[in-house]
Amino acid sequence: MTDHEPLLRLTDIGVRYGSALALSHLSLSAGYGSVLAVLGANGAGKSTIARAASGLVPVRSGSVVFDGEDVTGKRPERIRRAGLVYLPEGRGVFTGLTVAENLRMAAVTLPRAERARAVQRGYEFFEVLGRRRKQTAGTLSGGEQQMVSLARALILRPKLVIADEMSLGLAPLMVDAVFEGLARAREAGVAIVLIEQFVHRALAFADECAVISRGAAVWTGPASGAGEEVLRRYLGTATAA
Repeated sequence: MTDHEPLLRLTDIGVRYGSALALSHLSLSAGYGSVLAVLGANGAGKSTIARAASGLVPVRSGSVVFDGEDVTGKRPERIRRAGLVYLPEGRGVFTGLTVAENLRMAAVTLPRAERARAVQRGYEFFEVLGRRRKQTAGTLSGGEQQMVSLARALILRPKLVIADEMSLGLAPLMVDAVFEGLARAREAGVAIVLIEQFVHRALAFADECAVISRGAAVWTGPASGAGEEVLRRYLGTATAA
């Protein structure tokens, strides 16, 4: 692909849950190595965008193109193997397994010769996980569990990570740690679609922004251009600092 083509392009996407229209003619894109912040009030359709892009909900209309390939209607496993990893809201870890076992479970999809090095990369992303490697994931703090979830994704060297409300319910120091992990991913060339409750923090981290309302993208542009007027108009009071 050329540098002018986006890594992920959603065009005129329509998604329904039964009779309810969740997304309507939604279009947005994310570039190689870039960060796209997806903002919107609760129920706007942000998580549905993530599920549609990753193949977890059927797309009724429109197309999903990832890394030059039309993946509309492809199975989630196929899209994940192509390099798109979705981290849904919630911890996304095996709570009964140790940290090390969680990372080894993620690495099992890699060639055998690469697995040990992949697990080691997880500890390099988050040093605290190295110290917790023998600890059962269910006994970790919420922030540490999010680190495990993010590490499980990053050791696979994805092209794109969709991070859905990873800071939800975390203490400020843990939010800092999650954003530090995402920053390391960006430094490694991973593109990120960031669905985030901390609006101003997301905008400070992102390159581009899409504001979602009632299942449609109502504003898109550089994150630096999503000023207070845009936020008030489309998000109202849903602008946590």
